[in-house]
Amino acid sequence: QSLRALENDIRDWIKTWNDDPQPFVWTKDADEILDRLASYLDRIPGAGH
Repeated sequence: QSLRALENDIRDWIKTWNDDPQPFVWTKDADEILDRLASYLDRIPGAGH
C-alpha cells in the first residue's frame, strides 16, 4: 500500500514538473513511522521494546 502511494505521488510529480518544477517531497506522519518501526522490532529477538 505504501509503495503504491509513493509510486502514484512520483507519477503525479513528474506530470507537473514542467509547469511547476519543485523538489519531490514525500512524508509520513509519526504514527505511520512508529507502526512500521514496531513491526520491524517485533521480528528482532531481544529488541527489548
